[in-house]
Order: sequence, then C-alpha cells, then structure tokens
Amino acid sequence: MVIALQTFFEINAVPVLFAYGLVFFVLGLAVALQYRQRSRLELARSLGWLAAFGILHGLHEWGDIFIPIQTDYLSSQVIILLQFLQVILLAVSFGCLFQFGVELLKPRWPRLLVMPLLVVVGWGFWFILPGIAFSTDLHTWHFQASIWARYLIGFPGGVSAALGLRYQADRQIKPLNLKKIYQTLQLAGGALLMYAVLGGLVVPVGEFFPANWLNHANFTAWFGVSPPVLRSLTGLVLAVSIIQALEVFNIENDQLIERMEIEQSLMEERERIGRELHDSTIQTIYTAGLLVEAAHAKLSQPELAGQRLERAMETLNEAIAGLRTYIGGLQPDSTFLSLPDGIRHIADDLRLTALANIHHKIDLPPEAQLEPARVHHLLAIVREALSNATRHAQAQSIVVKVLKEKNTLIVSVEDDGCGFAANPGSNGYGLQNMRDRANLLGGQLKIDSRPGQGVTVRLRVPWEIEG
Repeated sequence: MVIALQTFFEINAVPVLFAYGLVFFVLGLAVALQYRQRSRLELARSLGWLAAFGILHGLHEWGDIFIPIQTDYLSSQVIILLQFLQVILLAVSFGCLFQFGVELLKPRWPRLLVMPLLVVVGWGFWFILPGIAFSTDLHTWHFQASIWARYLIGFPGGVSAALGLRYQADRQIKPLNLKKIYQTLQLAGGALLMYAVLGGLVVPVGEFFPANWLNHANFTAWFGVSPPVLRSLTGLVLAVSIIQALEVFNIENDQLIERMEIEQSLMEERERIGRELHDSTIQTIYTAGLLVEAAHAKLSQPELAGQRLERAMETLNEAIAGLRTYIGGLQPDSTFLSLPDGIRHIADDLRLTALANIHHKIDLPPEAQLEPARVHHLLAIVREALSNATRHAQAQSIVVKVLKEKNTLIVSVEDDGCGFAANPGSNGYGLQNMRDRANLLGGQLKIDSRPGQGVTVRLRVPWEIEG
C-alpha cells in the first residue's frame, strides 16, 4: 500500500505541486481582498503580512514546476538566476509569515517586532552572498539555502503565527461571543502549527542533522505520502478557515452601523425632548410665574399669602433654571474633560454627595487618553448609575472604580442600597439608555442586584489608543 501511494504521488508530482502553490496563492489573494487597515481588530491590521506570505509562497512552489520546464529553453545562467530568485521568494514568504505572527503578539511581546527582519537579513548575509561568491556547486548551495530558510524562518514563523492567532482569538474574538469565528481561528492556528512542522522541519535531504534524518525522502518512506501533499492539505484547511473567519469584518461593519443608528436615534430623541421642553413646558411654567408675580403685586395686606406667593415664585424660577440646565445637557458638550477628571467632577457633585458618601478609585496610566465622544458616553453611564443609587436605591455609600486591564477598560459603580429584583422586561429608560451607550462603546454592561444587597453596575469596553 505504501509503495503504491509513493508511486502514485511520484507520477502526479506536477499536479500536486500546482495544487500546493494554488492553495497558498488563493489564500493570499482572498486575504488581500478582505484586508482592513482601519479595522478595530488587531488581527485585521496584520492580515497584509499573511496575504503576502500566501502569494509569495504560492509563486515559490510554482517555481518547482516552471524552472525544470525551462531548462531545455533557457541558458544555465538564467536557470541559476531563477533558482536564486526562488530561494529568495521562499525566505521572504516565510519572513512575511513570521512578521504576521509577531504583529499579532505585539501587545504581549512588543520587542519581537524586529525579529523577522533580523533573521531574514542574517540568513541573506550568511547564505545568499557567500553562496553566490564562493560556492562551486550551486545545486548544493540551493538546497542548503532552502533548508536553512525553513529552519531559521519558516519554523519560527509558523509557530509565532499559530500562537498569534490563538492569542488574538482569546483576546478580541472570544469576548464578543462569536463562537463560530473563535473556533475557526483556533482551527487556523492548528493548521499553521502543523505547517510549521511540515514546512519548517521536513526539509530536502541534507548532509547534517536533522536534515539527514527528518527529510522528504524518509518522511515519504515512513508515511507513504510526500510532504507537499500534506502541506497542500494543511494549506487548504488554513485557507478555508481564514476565509471563513473573515466573516468577522461583516459582523464588525454590522455592529458599527447599528451603533451609528443608535447614536442617530439618541440625538434625534434629545433634540425632540429639548424642543418640547423649551416650546411647551418652560413656556407654561414661565407664564405661570408671570401670573403669580402679577397676583403678588396686588396683594399688599395679607402677609401670609404674600409669603406663599413668594415661595411659589422662587420654586417656579428654580424649575425654569433646572429645565434650562437639562436642555443644555441634551446638547453636545463643547468642553472636554478627561475620564478621570469627569469621574471626579461627578463624584464631587453636591447634589449627589448630599445624599450619599461617594468614593472613587481610578487606576489609569497617565498617558492613556480616550476620545471625547467615548468619554461622554462613559460619564453619562456613571452619572445615571450614581443617580439611581442615591435617589432610588437610598444608598449610603457608593464606590466608583475605573481601571485598565490590558486592552479593556472596566468601570464599576457599587452601592449598599436596597437593590432591586433584576427583571429585563421592567427596565426603565435610564437602564435602557445605559445599555444603548454601552453598545455604542462596543462594550458589555452587567448589572448585579438583589433586594436588600445593593447594586453593582459593571461596564467593560475595549480600550482604543489612536495611532
């Protein structure tokens, strides 16, 4: 059976090599067409390197078909040049795969970013220049350069890419509850790890260890299948899984559109409320105040009635001032406070501190900054949570915590109030607005509460640092 398989693949070596190159070329082309430089996902911004790897590696494998065919038509010097370019394509393609991996691992190990360039340049200085200048047997040089390109660049490149996919899947895809895409990326990581072994450790026959033991000939003898066949199958799994995982971009676009629609709806609702309060409520209260003032002017004797009318006028004026403040709050704020300053400003509000003791614990890097629009939504959520805790939950003590864990911002508001029975069907406008704002931030809002045990509002949103 093994001999039959070996004979079959020897006879069909050209179709196997063509399929091998085609799989990786299609992978690179598909990824290049879906490349999203401005995506919020770290994975998306690194896919250009994977696309370059697929296209260059496919061209390299097709060289094994094209170059032997040209030996009858081209001079030996041209054939040597083509073989030289083929080796360069192999090393550069592996370098792109290596760079793809370290880009994905950058948040965890940023110092690895220059490693692929150093390895590729070092390989070039060690094998390319001396090989061209001093090698008398170009065939042997070609094999040795290919072997060491696989050892030094291909194997670590495949391993780093596999680890990077796993890391990004756990870091950015899993929190979004995209189970299918998460599993697909896990499969792609497994395929890359398999390719690191098949493409980086199983090499042409060499005169040194381990190339004299773990090589194409022995591998085919052991398993009855040549390495290019298994590499093609591994590449096919990688291509299919990566192309399926690119569905995450469509999901990201859908979420972006949904947030824009929610933002537009909120703005329209604010404008409507502002117009109604100004055109109806304020004018009615203002008219009532004028009537009270006129009545008070005609009361010269009844002291008690005069006092009450004065109090009524003061109350109406306070109501008008409060409504004007409320309308101003519905308009976009022209001033900008950082998140820590905004939290402190809200926590020190006398209208809230008169009802409860409010403490804040802010643990953010000094250089960390958020966009004003995101800060606006965050402060609105905190303000609503504090308002609920002081006015409805009758809390005596409230703690606001703000911290950054890796690439996630966590904001929590904990109180010791009376709590409430969580019932999604009975949520008021305040809680719904909080959830809408959390959705706009691309985060998750969780409210834990039981009657008599206080309330904990916890918001987790991805941290974005521009540039």
